[in-house]
Amino acid sequence: MITIVTVIVAAVIVLLIPRSVRIVQQGLVGVVKRLGQFHSIRPSGVTFLIPFVDNMTTIDVRETPRTGDRQEVITKDNVSVAVNATIFSQVVEPNLALFSVSNYLVAIDNQARTTLRAVFGSISLDDALSQRERINAQLQAQMEAVTDKWGVRIHRIEIVDIAPPEQILRAMALQKTADQEKRAAILLSEGQQQSAINVAEGAKQAAIKNAEGERQAQILRAEGQKQAAILEAEGRSRAINAVYAAIHDGHPNPELLAVLQLDTLSRFATSPNAKLVVPFESAGLLGAAQALRSALDAVPSANHTPALEAIGA
Repeated sequence: MITIVTVIVAAVIVLLIPRSVRIVQQGLVGVVKRLGQFHSIRPSGVTFLIPFVDNMTTIDVRETPRTGDRQEVITKDNVSVAVNATIFSQVVEPNLALFSVSNYLVAIDNQARTTLRAVFGSISLDDALSQRERINAQLQAQMEAVTDKWGVRIHRIEIVDIAPPEQILRAMALQKTADQEKRAAILLSEGQQQSAINVAEGAKQAAIKNAEGERQAQILRAEGQKQAAILEAEGRSRAINAVYAAIHDGHPNPELLAVLQLDTLSRFATSPNAKLVVPFESAGLLGAAQALRSALDAVPSANHTPALEAIGA
């Protein structure tokens, strides 16, 4: 009888130990229900339960990335694109995640699908392809408004892929090629314009330099001509002064002046000019020459012979 009791007690203990002693793994928490109602949350480690009264369910509280299935969405400009996204979520209130929704993982996936359709339906294809950061922020904001009451925090949402239809891709490739050609033509024209500006600027600077050089040359030539004129005038002035001084020192008389005038006229006559200018006083001068000759004839001397010859000439 003792043996039977011992066996029964051992069997009861063996059955009760798994129900009363549980081990919660790191990264998980245990949600304990007592008689079907929420009782407590147990951290990781060894926890003790009341057999047949307490029931514990473990919840993963680590950040979990979940990549949804690719789905077709329609953009604002009526283009159908295939989109999928990765959602990084974390359970922050295990009791809400367990009791406020039947299956929070399925609920997050379905909410993500609905949110993707709503966000992509409000933007055009060009914005969808070029503004992923803004789309990610909109998805996260709309998801958090719903998942907060489930005790789930959405850390971030990343768009994995956006695949437009094949014909749209070909049209975009043609548009990109045309845009590149346009930019190349603009850059080429701007380069040619800048080159023409540089050439014109160089020609302008060269013309300015040439004009400055010509002006300096004209100034130098004018300075040279001025100096030459000054020197020539000074030479003439000195010559006139010397002649005048010589004549003045020699005490000239009218007869000598008449000889000098006749000498000047003889030089005009022997010059190669086609025209000869005769002064108005030529008749009087000739009369003076005759009087001078008569006076010289009255004084015979060998020294007057050259003078008589000059007057006769």
